[in-house]
Amino acid sequence: MHPRNARLITFINAAHTLTHFSLLILPTAVLAMAAPGGRFGDDYGPILALATGMFVLYGVFSLPQGWIAQRIGRPALMTLFFFGTGVSLAATAFAASPAMLAVGLSAVGLFAAIYHPIGTAMLVDAAGAKPGRAIGVNGVFGNLGVALAPVVTAFLAHQAGWRAAFLAPGAICILIGLLWLRVKTPDAVAHHAARPFPDIPRHLVRRAVVVLLLIAVVSGLVFNSFTLLLPKLMQERLGSSPGLLPLVGTAAFLATLCGALTQFTVGRMIDRTTLKRVFLPVSVLLVPGLVAVSYAQGWLVLPTSAIVAAAIFGQVTVNETMTARYISPALRARMYSVRFFVGFLGAAASAPLVAWLYDRTGSLTTVTLVMAGFGVVTLGCALAFPDRQEELRPELWDVAADGGGAMAAAE
Repeated sequence: MHPRNARLITFINAAHTLTHFSLLILPTAVLAMAAPGGRFGDDYGPILALATGMFVLYGVFSLPQGWIAQRIGRPALMTLFFFGTGVSLAATAFAASPAMLAVGLSAVGLFAAIYHPIGTAMLVDAAGAKPGRAIGVNGVFGNLGVALAPVVTAFLAHQAGWRAAFLAPGAICILIGLLWLRVKTPDAVAHHAARPFPDIPRHLVRRAVVVLLLIAVVSGLVFNSFTLLLPKLMQERLGSSPGLLPLVGTAAFLATLCGALTQFTVGRMIDRTTLKRVFLPVSVLLVPGLVAVSYAQGWLVLPTSAIVAAAIFGQVTVNETMTARYISPALRARMYSVRFFVGFLGAAASAPLVAWLYDRTGSLTTVTLVMAGFGVVTLGCALAFPDRQEELRPELWDVAADGGGAMAAAE
């Protein structure tokens, strides 16, 4: 790999960590914010629901990113990501009312929406012929943000107050943005762009796209719901004393870390085998894992949450590689925009869904059982996805294209 591409991937990975960290500060910070007589109230659900606008904008504004990138370039959008997200986090730290907190969080979602369609497209182009490992490593960095958010937020909120939990990552985001300005980032990676993309039969591309978009909706909802409820789940099952907040954050970190490690393993596997053969067993784990989490008590919640995290985060790497294998580079940024837009529509529903179900039942058991129902849909998508050896040997797609009618009948 060219050193310039390696440097670019380093920044893209850092941006992935910051994206997920930024979106998951509130679910742990709310445990310190909800206090009798506090300016935000003392109920978990209403404060968590203030993140709804953040996730709505995070989804809606991912859609036009491919179009915007064609006009101002991907590097410029990544610059806007670093500075916009950093300033928004810092502004959120000074919120003095629920309305101001909701506006600050919404701004975070607006700028964070840039990362996935633009950063992922840049990553795949820079990675070359076998993007699986790069996507897997990138997934580790993203889920490192997911894993670090509860433990770092819990530590900062416990030591310096909830405002520090927003201010510190905002400053780090701006600092990395200043370093990004010094990196020469080509708008496209010539080495990869010059490689011809195989002529994949259209019926297979259509099937892959339909499955990909359906998975995006369901996995977006399940992924975001799980990451939102994880700190509260640990508090509910391990202890609710405010003094245990750092312990709750650490437990959530350990569970999520298993998901990050799974993404690295899955990334290496999908460069050696077809996507379906990785996707199917990962999907099989999800439903029984969520059912087990629903009823796990005490320290048993840690291994069951780790299994769910492994299944959810492993799917993310497979889903992103689907686009790289079945969509040409010229259309890839736009497809990532559509895919993440659809996925984040599901993600946007997670905060109000978790808050509403929790307020109605007073526990997270019903929430995780509902998520298990959505996991059944993901399993159906895994069964429907194509299983083609041509994914590993693209030159064979020409043969498949010549015999497209017969193969369509066979499929």
